[in-house]
Amino acid sequence: MTPFRERLAQGRSLIGLWQALANPYTAEICAGAGYDWLLIDGEHAPNTLQTLVAQLQAVAPYPVEPIARVPVGDPAIIKQYLDLGFRTLLVPMMESAAQAERTVAACRFPPLGIRGVASATSRASGFGRDLDYLRHAHENVTLIVQIESGAGLEAIDAIAATPGVDALFIGPADLAASLGHLGDPRHPAVQSAVSLALQRIAAAGKPAGIFALSPEDARTRIAAGIGFVSVGTDIGLLANGAKALRETVLH
Repeated sequence: MTPFRERLAQGRSLIGLWQALANPYTAEICAGAGYDWLLIDGEHAPNTLQTLVAQLQAVAPYPVEPIARVPVGDPAIIKQYLDLGFRTLLVPMMESAAQAERTVAACRFPPLGIRGVASATSRASGFGRDLDYLRHAHENVTLIVQIESGAGLEAIDAIAATPGVDALFIGPADLAASLGHLGDPRHPAVQSAVSLALQRIAAAGKPAGIFALSPEDARTRIAAGIGFVSVGTDIGLLANGAKALRETVLH
């Protein structure tokens, strides 16, 4: 499959769905629904390495990009996610160019970086069958960093300019909390900060992504040319669908 950063460069907004149920069965259902990408959440969902690889296997037959959000930008964790076979990572709470540089290094084998080597036993290398994996692995990795704090906003130009950072993603919920508006990502001050961040990312020539707050917000972001937009979550679909069905029957 074409690396995700190359798909982003094609100029069409790529539509995604958050995966927080930590279940391969539901991931497979969502993979068949026609989304461009699925975000498998290792930060806030109850995922383990075993559930992560099971979801990768479940979505593999479908033309959808599985993106993994690591719980933290720890090189040891990044190494494990890449070894499992994720080619696109979303790293939360990026707040400086130095942090971005360390994250890039964690995604690349020496001498380009510091990623630990275990190619013969990693799923990513076909368990050693891909003899060129070590030399070319970094060419297929897409690194997305998440801007979701006041510090991240202040450093966004330097972060976006960091070689190896392929795209930046705005997280409205944490950003709202960081700016003093916990639970209110629609607050005018938060939305103003989001707009400024998107402008700075565009000025840097990097693709931007965002978690849309509603279908209407998603349509607005897509019309504005945002590179990749999350339009909901698997949990939201189940919870809202279950409630709507019950209310339909009762009323």
